[in-house]
Amino acid sequence: MQDVQLTFAIDGADANDAITITARALEELHRIRREQNIPSHYGLRMGIRGGGCSGFSYVLGFDPEPRADDLVLEASGIPVFIDRRSLFYLMGVTLDFADGLLQRGFTFRNPNAVRTCGCGHSFAV
Repeated sequence: MQDVQLTFAIDGADANDAITITARALEELHRIRREQNIPSHYGLRMGIRGGGCSGFSYVLGFDPEPRADDLVLEASGIPVFIDRRSLFYLMGVTLDFADGLLQRGFTFRNPNAVRTCGCGHSFAV
């Protein structure tokens, strides 16, 4: 499996604004779907919400269907749902999966974040 870049058509966006999901994250997402019997039509919801130590926090989970305002993309056979409000904040983000002694779980690398909290789950722009 290889990294996947999710591209979208937004005025002013370029290749640097693509959302990347690493091979490690994709492998973990496929493992979770398989082990938790998540139906194949469920999509990965990526988004942001207000809150957290730094102002915004990331949203990541499986949803049964897209919402009316979602952009629907695809990454290695997994539908990806991103609401249009979150898309602006996720431009250029890399979703990865860490499996080490100090950290285990999904991580977001956001080049637009000017501040993040110690846990890495919230950010400010």
